[in-house]
Amino acid sequence: MQLELLAMPLLSPLPGQSTGDEIRAGPGNGDSSQSQAGGRGPVRSGGHRCVDLCLPGSSALRGPGAVQGWERGSLTMECRYDPGYETYRKWWCRGAAWGSCRILVQTSGSEQEVRRGRVSIRDHQENRTFTVTLEELRLDDADTYWCGIERAGTELVDQVEVTVDQGKSVRLCGWVSAEPALLCSLRSVSRDHLSPSGESHCSSQLSSVHFWLPVLLKVPLLLSLLGAVLWVCRPQRGPRDMEPVTLSPSMSPQK
Repeated sequence: MQLELLAMPLLSPLPGQSTGDEIRAGPGNGDSSQSQAGGRGPVRSGGHRCVDLCLPGSSALRGPGAVQGWERGSLTMECRYDPGYETYRKWWCRGAAWGSCRILVQTSGSEQEVRRGRVSIRDHQENRTFTVTLEELRLDDADTYWCGIERAGTELVDQVEVTVDQGKSVRLCGWVSAEPALLCSLRSVSRDHLSPSGESHCSSQLSSVHFWLPVLLKVPLLLSLLGAVLWVCRPQRGPRDMEPVTLSPSMSPQK
């Protein structure tokens, strides 16, 4: 009997320790009715985080999966959705986990384009797609993104992996109309799209341009000098070369 009394305190829970029948309140384990109150969908911290009740990889929303862009360029991604979500708000967020991603831009439920900085979004309700455009890409723009549709109760999301490659600057030259002026610009070209043969071809074209440019600029000058020399060296008729003029009797002066 004394042994049983000594063993009983060992079976009781320690202070602050929960038993197996208790459920701690926390994100994702709280009352889901609070997140659905008023039909506002999942709770977001400051309107920028999706805490719960999202459906990643839903067949009702399909993104491009993985896209690649070039530094200082632009990248446009298209997300497709099923019929019935035309007037729902669409958003684009950034973050490794969809439960804590930060919304960068969001539509208002219409087809009007919404822009925030270098990111813009537009809903095309007729063909049930919405496009997201990232402009002036930077290397640190490479990350995990999510395209989503906001709806009551659950949100539809799909993951998109964005990679940004450091392009190679190539000088592109070309003539402007008939004026003797050469217009050059720097373009960012991918290393994959610029093969060694392409580099040699481009360099040969540039060398030929540098060769013909001085020649074409000197031709008008040479023609002008040649015309001036011909004008100065033209044959001049002196007094000795003049033919004598004989006067007929009718033209003789009267005395």
